[in-house]
Amino acid sequence: MVRLRPEKYPQIAAVNHQAAREGSFKDMPASLSASVKAALAGAGINRLYSHQLRTFELSGAGKHVVVTTPSASGKSLCFNLPVLDALAAGGQQRALYLYPAKALSQDQVRKLQALRLPYARPGVYDGDTPAAHRPQIRKRANILLTNPDMLHVGILPHHGAWQNFFFNLKFVVIDEAHSYRGVFGSHVANVIRRLRRVCAFYGSQPQFLLTTATIANPLALAESLTGLDFELVDEDGSRRGERQIVFWNPPIVDKTLGIRKSALAEAAALFAGLLAQEARTIVFTRTRKAAELVYKHACRLLENSPKLADRIAPYRGGYTPGQRREIEKGLFEGSLLGVASTSALELGIDVGGIDAVISAGFPGTVASLWQQWGRAGRSGRESLAVFIAGLDALDQFFMAHPDQLLEREVESAILDFSSEQIFAGHLEAAAFEAPLQTEAEKFFGPKMAPALASLEAAGKLRQKNGRYVRSRSDFPAASISLRSASPDSFTIVEEGTGDVLGEVEAERAFIFVHPGAIYLHLGETYQVEQLSLEGRTALVRRALADFYTQPKKETDVEIAERMLKRVAGNIEISCGRLLVTEQVTCYQKKLLADNKVLEVIPLDLPEQNFPTEGLWLTLPQEIAAAAGAHDLAGGLHGAEHGLIALLPLFAMCDRWDIGGLSTEMHWQTGGPTIFIYDGHPGGVGISRSGFDNFEELVKDAHKLICGCPCESGCPSCIQSPKCGNLNEPLSKSAAIEILKRMQ
Repeated sequence: MVRLRPEKYPQIAAVNHQAAREGSFKDMPASLSASVKAALAGAGINRLYSHQLRTFELSGAGKHVVVTTPSASGKSLCFNLPVLDALAAGGQQRALYLYPAKALSQDQVRKLQALRLPYARPGVYDGDTPAAHRPQIRKRANILLTNPDMLHVGILPHHGAWQNFFFNLKFVVIDEAHSYRGVFGSHVANVIRRLRRVCAFYGSQPQFLLTTATIANPLALAESLTGLDFELVDEDGSRRGERQIVFWNPPIVDKTLGIRKSALAEAAALFAGLLAQEARTIVFTRTRKAAELVYKHACRLLENSPKLADRIAPYRGGYTPGQRREIEKGLFEGSLLGVASTSALELGIDVGGIDAVISAGFPGTVASLWQQWGRAGRSGRESLAVFIAGLDALDQFFMAHPDQLLEREVESAILDFSSEQIFAGHLEAAAFEAPLQTEAEKFFGPKMAPALASLEAAGKLRQKNGRYVRSRSDFPAASISLRSASPDSFTIVEEGTGDVLGEVEAERAFIFVHPGAIYLHLGETYQVEQLSLEGRTALVRRALADFYTQPKKETDVEIAERMLKRVAGNIEISCGRLLVTEQVTCYQKKLLADNKVLEVIPLDLPEQNFPTEGLWLTLPQEIAAAAGAHDLAGGLHGAEHGLIALLPLFAMCDRWDIGGLSTEMHWQTGGPTIFIYDGHPGGVGISRSGFDNFEELVKDAHKLICGCPCESGCPSCIQSPKCGNLNEPLSKSAAIEILKRMQ
């Protein structure tokens, strides 16, 4: 077994060992089809884990089931057993499998085909499926594997071509359900409700089987996602090998600025070292560019071992389907020894016997980190898990307090399907699929009626014989991106070629694609040449730049409605609806090498407004006076950054999903106030999680800033990479004083 020794590596901040665990095995159920039993025996499966049997029993009783166990615990068999058993009985029954990533569909098809059951006819129907093959898959497949995007835009609006499928739909499987959170999850929850409505139109009521990684609220997530009642299976009966967990903190290279050696460079060096020991290894990075950089650096380190260098590869989105399948096959079969990957491999793809996982930077949630580490150690193998910290405040918080990660309950997956910005578009799409009437409330809930009235007033729907129908003949689903809260977006186009590189929400366009901005796409660097407000396009060109850009914005927050308030520690906190106004006024060009400011360039861009949800607090006079002895404005700003940095520990989100404002005097509250709000129009419930867990959030933020060894604040505590005020002003001592007195 591969082990890292602290005496050899001074970067090791902490080591933990997880003991091996024997599995809880059960006999195959007597009611299971003989052909399924035989097929499983042929694959070497003669017993079930306890959670697999429990799921089969609940499914047999007609229950909707959500299974939450760690990665590599055999969740696929939880839903495959009832589906295959039903298909073995004959008839025309169908199953729909939904996956958040195309690679998962391909992996599941391989598993199903390996069982060689003649009556199981799986077919993948997604954006990679050739058009010529689609009619045959639609007609023949009785296990249809797809993703929410294809269901949303390619299947539901054309349900007339799928009549036989929907009429016979018996099961809907939603794998990796924890992926559906925030904006994406809120959209998918609406797609699922549209699916249930279309099924009812054809007379079917499918049974839902969900699987999720270990999260804090699996039952609530399943019910929010589907609108149905579920039974929970959360006892993990799988076996697990011994695991060494290593916290690795890169050495400090600049004590004054608190700068450490790159986490990616450290990851590449450790990757190469493990490969030299023939340890099968995955390195997880947060971005596509980072995955490529780790791979390239590792190749350079392995120049004297070309055979090893030939056995590693990068893996990320943007590759062709053929390239992705080849890498997956190489990992599974063992021809590849290592991969530098984005989170694309974090989900439940079977990559065979992996010995070590390196997480280069905190992936955003504790749940994701455990999911990554679970890629190693399948079937009781011993494994190594390494967390290499970046400069980010959350990374450094865990380096100083490893128990806060290892013993912490994982986060809750948050979504809000009835978020005003998202809900209305899906009601339009539902009306396109079939006219809407009162009885549809059983799918869309009590907010449907006022939303329909608003759509009618806006001229998007009209009433006809007591039913709401579309006022226009266009195709509404095509204009709804499942990954954006706003229907308004800017298209990013490459100058000269006209290639579309992507889209960005209108509310974020001035931040990411303002004139002169450096924009990264698939590891390539582009600079924005022109931003057309009328045409909603950003024209970019490839650039060789040794600098990056950071915009400065002025922000104002207006309280539209206070919905909740309570006392938390020594302060009163509120939660409600906000109206955020932002204006990007200039941007800095900063050297990549040392963050030196090259120049500040003014911008002439209009104000942007968007409604959202948030929490806020106003400091009592005694706390404000104590902070004022240091620097009240800097303390408020530093406390705001600390709270935002750690909010992802309570809601499964990224720091970039959260906005904030601190001010010495707010015109509505009458005092020094901190606002923390959802960065997406309409809000999706992130700040509400902060409101519910505020006491613990304050305590952790105080611990984070106090524990940082810097003198006056650094990227590991109160400086933020997304700060619209360019991290000015900031006071570490005043922030500590405010957070201490809040408790």
